[in-house]
Amino acid sequence: MKQEIQLWEHFTYRKLFRFCIPSIIMMVFTSIYGVVDGLFVSNYVGKIPFAAINLVMPFIMILGGVGFMIGTGGSALVAKTLGEGKKEKAHQYFTMMIYFTLILGILLSLLGFAGIRPIALALGATEGMLEECVIYTRVVMVFNTAFMLQNVFQSFLITAGKPKLGLAATVAAGFTNMILDALFIAVFRWGVAGAALATGISQCVGGILPLIYFLRPNTSLLRLTKTRMEKNILLRTCANGSSELMTNISSSIVSMLYNFQLIRIAGENGVAAYGVLMYVQFIFIAIFIGYAIGTAPIIGYHYGAGNHSELKNMLKKSLWLMSIAGIIMMALAQVLAGPLAKIFVGYDQELFEITRHAFQVFSFSFILAGINIFVSSFFTALNNGGVSAAVAFLRTLVFQMLSVLILPVFLGIDGIWLAITVAEVCAFFISVMFLLLKQKQYHYF
Repeated sequence: MKQEIQLWEHFTYRKLFRFCIPSIIMMVFTSIYGVVDGLFVSNYVGKIPFAAINLVMPFIMILGGVGFMIGTGGSALVAKTLGEGKKEKAHQYFTMMIYFTLILGILLSLLGFAGIRPIALALGATEGMLEECVIYTRVVMVFNTAFMLQNVFQSFLITAGKPKLGLAATVAAGFTNMILDALFIAVFRWGVAGAALATGISQCVGGILPLIYFLRPNTSLLRLTKTRMEKNILLRTCANGSSELMTNISSSIVSMLYNFQLIRIAGENGVAAYGVLMYVQFIFIAIFIGYAIGTAPIIGYHYGAGNHSELKNMLKKSLWLMSIAGIIMMALAQVLAGPLAKIFVGYDQELFEITRHAFQVFSFSFILAGINIFVSSFFTALNNGGVSAAVAFLRTLVFQMLSVLILPVFLGIDGIWLAITVAEVCAFFISVMFLLLKQKQYHYF
């Protein structure tokens, strides 16, 4: 049996791959079981309920994104503290983040449950979509705290030196979701309520199992201990993890804008096609996000330890890997556009053609997406939330919003599908600029 790789080691390509593969698989698996949700709803409930779920999904992801913010910002701080040799302080910070997540989770769930009807209307829900939006969101909100915990533990289990445990929890949650989707939607015919219930129960598996692990004596680098809530630490965590929350909020706002534009240009078929794109994109982007989550604790640890040579090593190797992976992802998306569209919407020829063509145009964004995602995560791991948030904010909100507003004027619906690629190109130049500007501060070149 191979020994666990530790954060403080020197990372070759082989070690890097071995350490990060659990987090990559974890994120891909998370995306796949999200795709299964959409697949069952689209094929067994219909395209209008499918469009309804896609309409409210950005709002749901904003609330869940608070968990990503706490997880990434908090794990970067904890990894740096471990690197400085302050183990007890790291345990206290970790415990503080879990308590903070529980409190925020309950508050946000109540907000989402009570406010979804006016929110769905504001998002542009049609009369046929409104009740489906409300039912789906209210059921999901019951489980939102568990969803936030799941997002938090995805980062902290890697920092704790237990990436395989994070993978096991995600796989268990994924299989739970897929099995219950088949049962609740295909067999019991519970519609969008069944899809929401399947998702919620699976989130309990992904969020509660790691909590039980840390509540018991364990062999990881982290444990739950006595602590008190420190406002300054919580603010530092939120500021440092703000790029991940910004990515969720920005992506969600842009998704709403996409939906507005698509309803105007292509009607409900356009929204349904975009929904397929988002589900499938999650799988491709998950590889980049998984790698970023996997490498962040390594970078944070060596930054805390003042090991500049390892920061340089991690940056160089990561940029190469993200570049190669981006080209491969684009090529795969071109080849798989037709088969993937057929799986989701093969029952409707017009919708199938729109979706296939959209994904082929959309796929060019993958070439640079990995680099931009990694650079944002890299600065989060260096506890520089400002730069990380700037890259994420410009990439996911400013550049995409401008593109999706301007390009359709000249290119029609193709301008919508091309908008994300234009945004990634612009963000790439911003990423390079920040890497050059900050290299004297962090000594990674």
